[in-house]
Amino acid sequence: MTIPEIRMEDYGYELPDERIAKYPLPERDSSKLLLYRDGSISESVFRELPAWLPDNSLMVFNDTKVVPARLHFRRETGAHIEIFCLEPVMPAEYNLIFAEREKCRWKCIVGNVKKWKSDVLSLYNPENAPAVAKMDLKATLAERIGETSIVEFSWQGGIPFSEVLETCGTIPIPPYLNRESEDIDQQRYQTLYAKYRGSVAAPTAGLHFTDRVLEAIKAKGIEMETVCLHVGAGTFLPVKSETISGHTMHREPFVVKKDFLKRLCASGKTVVAVGTTSVRTLESLYFAGVACIEDGHPADIEQWTPYGREYRYTTEEALGALVGYMDRNGMEELKLGTRIIIVPGYEFHVVDALVTNFHQPHSTLLLLISAFVNGDWRRIYDYALRHGFRFLSYGDSSLLIRPKK
Repeated sequence: MTIPEIRMEDYGYELPDERIAKYPLPERDSSKLLLYRDGSISESVFRELPAWLPDNSLMVFNDTKVVPARLHFRRETGAHIEIFCLEPVMPAEYNLIFAEREKCRWKCIVGNVKKWKSDVLSLYNPENAPAVAKMDLKATLAERIGETSIVEFSWQGGIPFSEVLETCGTIPIPPYLNRESEDIDQQRYQTLYAKYRGSVAAPTAGLHFTDRVLEAIKAKGIEMETVCLHVGAGTFLPVKSETISGHTMHREPFVVKKDFLKRLCASGKTVVAVGTTSVRTLESLYFAGVACIEDGHPADIEQWTPYGREYRYTTEEALGALVGYMDRNGMEELKLGTRIIIVPGYEFHVVDALVTNFHQPHSTLLLLISAFVNGDWRRIYDYALRHGFRFLSYGDSSLLIRPKK
């Protein structure tokens, strides 16, 4: 397998702290919108997005929902321990673990973990909120695995764990905002169309959409579909290696409905992905289809699967094989995981246009953008920096239409 040798120092740019949007704008769709089409760059406002979308498009949204996954506990000694829930362990399915009514286990990142020995922790409840006290949420350290830990939670009252998190947890806003989560984040660090709980980070391109923008897209005759990829904490991890070959991507689970796959396979439309998470899901479908052709069944998409060999199958052949597999096995949903990394040199199979925010320097997301615009990312970002665009999760947006080769 040939792994691309890409130097991360070539994907840096100067991002002043004042250009990072610490809070969202009062109106979601009042953000600026950069337009990149046929190599030209211009700007508009997000509420005008429908006018700029290509005719005969199919827009794909990620309808994952951010969970209040950050919990604060305290040892009897008074030491504070922060627990950040990453992914379910027992039960291993999101829908099952959120339905648990007594105890469950999660893979977590634990702050101050060295101070947590074997004692059972109680939730920190400084205001003595009655609803929190009634649950009596406890945490036990079951196992340490490298930089993560397996934590068992137990509680009283027979309520589902989803309600426990809603009552006791806080929204895990990105660390680069350099502030604590506030009331505004409960609403604004969530898309309007969020549906399925599981993400610890928002698919932030979707934060700009309002009901009026969605209605205008529908009125233009553009089809809208959804996939669900639960965004993991790895989305915040910086690339520490000098080259991308030394970086390990995290697995993220995704779900795609068969009806959507059939429409995608037969549509012939311009596919517009809302956010990089939608891109990674859609592009992963191609390789899941290739696995159906070559191995008889789909499998998780590994980090370097797209590289090191030539894929001669058309998108229609790959997606068709995936639909055929689901038909034969009576499946209405495809549930897989992906570690796919999209870097310069990647050949796109599904996505033609992308709505996305402006990403951190030296990040895997910036590599994806570079791959999407055939290396023209620096001109786009220079324009955004010169013209007052706001960056990162609560920042402004862009519509990038992939150049034809």
